[in-house]
Amino acid sequence: MVCNRCISVVRNELDSLGIPVTQIVLGEAELGKELSRPEIESLRERLEHHGFELLDDQKSKLIEQIKTLLINFVHYSDEKIKVNLSDYIAEKIGRDYDYLSSLFSEVEGLTIEKYMILQRIERVKELLVYGELSLSEIAFKTGYSSLAHLSAQFKKITGLTPSHYREIRDHKRKPLDKL
Repeated sequence: MVCNRCISVVRNELDSLGIPVTQIVLGEAELGKELSRPEIESLRERLEHHGFELLDDQKSKLIEQIKTLLINFVHYSDEKIKVNLSDYIAEKIGRDYDYLSSLFSEVEGLTIEKYMILQRIERVKELLVYGELSLSEIAFKTGYSSLAHLSAQFKKITGLTPSHYREIRDHKRKPLDKL
């Protein structure tokens, strides 16, 4: 789940199955009871119908926690990381970063750092399309040390300069969960 609409869909499916919900946040749902095997399978089918995946093993949950943490940080927070990314993730997840990094790379086929860059570039694209901020303001808002750094990374990932991307605007953005 990567947006409020996703949370709403999951809540509706749980309600329709009569499964009590304690809390739903991006990436996870806390249920009011232990589910039986048939309930789990029914929920899995309904979630898959909406393009979601039911994660019930610990490694998948850790990967989803990392993704959710980074998506929330990049897209929904104005918080600035006071420590390096690895320390931030290790502190928030409560696990050793080396383990998390290895697991993430093994399962996702890219590093946590690369995933973070892809998320930041998608956020930059969003801000470019809105057209309300200057490139320097976008660089600052998305945590880049300079406009030159943003421009170089943006061009490396998209093949376009931020200015050119802003001009054409019809370049399709990727859904956050498809990065």
